[in-house]
Amino acid sequence: MRLKFTKMHGLGNDFVVLDATRAPIRLDAGELSALADRHFGIGCDQVLQIEPPRTPDTDFYYRVFNADGGEVEQCGNGARCFVRYVHEKGLSGKRELRVGTLGGVIIPRLEADGQVTVNMGMPTFDPAGIPFQALEQAPTYDLDIDGERIEISVLSIGNPHAVQVVSDVMVAPVTTQGPRIERHPRFPQGVNAGFLQVVDRAHARLRVYERGAGETLACGTGACAAAVAGIARGFLAPAVTVTMRGGDLGISWAGPGAPAMMTGPAVTVFEGEIELDLASHTEPGARVQVIRT
Repeated sequence: MRLKFTKMHGLGNDFVVLDATRAPIRLDAGELSALADRHFGIGCDQVLQIEPPRTPDTDFYYRVFNADGGEVEQCGNGARCFVRYVHEKGLSGKRELRVGTLGGVIIPRLEADGQVTVNMGMPTFDPAGIPFQALEQAPTYDLDIDGERIEISVLSIGNPHAVQVVSDVMVAPVTTQGPRIERHPRFPQGVNAGFLQVVDRAHARLRVYERGAGETLACGTGACAAAVAGIARGFLAPAVTVTMRGGDLGISWAGPGAPAMMTGPAVTVFEGEIELDLASHTEPGARVQVIRT
């Protein structure tokens, strides 16, 4: 199977982008994980697939697959790369688009300076809509992790997030505690685990252990969730810079009933073609031919 692809990233959160607007692309979890493999494939945190719209009020539909091949609802950094891609490929001349996703409609806009602003929709705090097992909605919840009690904010930005405040993200137990939070039984569909350090009211630092991908250099929905959680709890101002290992995102949220807004960069790295050989799941069989850098 021969596929054309574009490699992109948003603050180091990297993607393989596939164009399925002209002909359908159907890959199973094994094939997707082969693309994402950093040794035998192209290598990425997520695979993004761009498709024709599924409803008349949208311009496109796009799907997000984690490195393990599982499909997820949303990806903020991917949404920015999506906009950059459709403009660079001439698929749309609109500066602002309505895009269907598994997590609902998002509205990304290409700014004059090349940055991309995405209306990520209204955050959801209702446990049933996240989903999260709780008797009732609360500002924070206690979660037991191997006998240790941690306090988390729980919300959805199209996909589920658990955000805890830490004193220093550099020493936070992201790689040890993150996987346990991700698979905690109170999150029946898994969760992204965010570790938030409040620097001041206008600035926060963040690391995220992403569901199905592990820790990434940046997480757009994670930055939105962390900022919204901090604003809701009074730690952060309505507009905040969120610094991750890959760089900064600007996040704003005016409060209940308002959408979370995210602004940041999107970069095209290179394009190529890959001959996807199913043998590459177990041995080096995926060959990449780079067309342009």
